[in-house]
Amino acid sequence: MTQWVEIEFDCLPLRNISRWDLPLDASQAYREFCSRVKRAHTKHGSYNTYYLHHAQCTFHLTNQPEQGMIEFRFEGVVLTDPSDCRTKTSDLDVHLIRETCHWLTEPVVQWFHQTVQRAVEVEFDRYIDAGDLEKTRKRMALLQAESDQAGGFLGMYL
Repeated sequence: MTQWVEIEFDCLPLRNISRWDLPLDASQAYREFCSRVKRAHTKHGSYNTYYLHHAQCTFHLTNQPEQGMIEFRFEGVVLTDPSDCRTKTSDLDVHLIRETCHWLTEPVVQWFHQTVQRAVEVEFDRYIDAGDLEKTRKRMALLQAESDQAGGFLGMYL
């Protein structure tokens, strides 16, 4: 353990979604995911809006993982400033999934739900600074160009 807060996520820029129709054979889990993404798009639009998924946040409250670890899953939107250089706000659905804190109480869990949002906003700024956002944009543009050249549909964002 080298960090007190560990955050992992996959990032989907909503501006890169050009089609909302689903393959007829899409799994139920994929349909539900697409539905959540579409609701986020309807609520927040696509301009400087990023959907974070397959995401988790782990807090280490002690220097021993067997005692003092709190782990959350989250999914939702991060919005950036007009220049795409800093996080403005986020709208995340956060769930406690695991903990090793025998002293944990419900008010503390609720406080950590809010703390996950703040921690993710800080981490998204680090993601931008590391250039990962630009890499994601380029990868999505390449996939879109390949799809257009093939004259076919590769999926919602594949």
